[in-house]
Amino acid sequence: MDLIQAEPEDAIELAEIRAAAMRPSLEALGRYDAQRVRKRFLDTYVPADTFKILHQGALAGLYVIRDKGDHLYLDHLYILPKYQNLRLGKAVVEYITRKAQFRQLPLRLGALRGSPANAFYIKHGFIQTHEDEFDIYYALSPIP
Repeated sequence: MDLIQAEPEDAIELAEIRAAAMRPSLEALGRYDAQRVRKRFLDTYVPADTFKILHQGALAGLYVIRDKGDHLYLDHLYILPKYQNLRLGKAVVEYITRKAQFRQLPLRLGALRGSPANAFYIKHGFIQTHEDEFDIYYALSPIP
């Protein structure tokens, strides 16, 4: 697995990855809107915060990590369906967790209610902090 800084011209391709990865969970909730799922990503796209996940040279996913000063926020982590279950997400979460630990910062994120991502984050030590109508939020505190 390689992690590569995104470029401005990657925006559309990465929005497509988000749409493909989120589609099953959003459809299960009756909330899939092809245009909206892409627009939400594109409206907040910052190449400096965005990394492409490559598996054997192929673009397999992406993650977006935002430095909020007092914590790191994992805004997006998506793996294309054909690359899921290869432990890429696990490797990315472990990498980001090490970065947060090194900086002694909590790592926070939100996951769509009903998404398999919730079990994934709990399995990796995240604790639920709160929820809203559509998302459940988690945090992983730094080890003292």
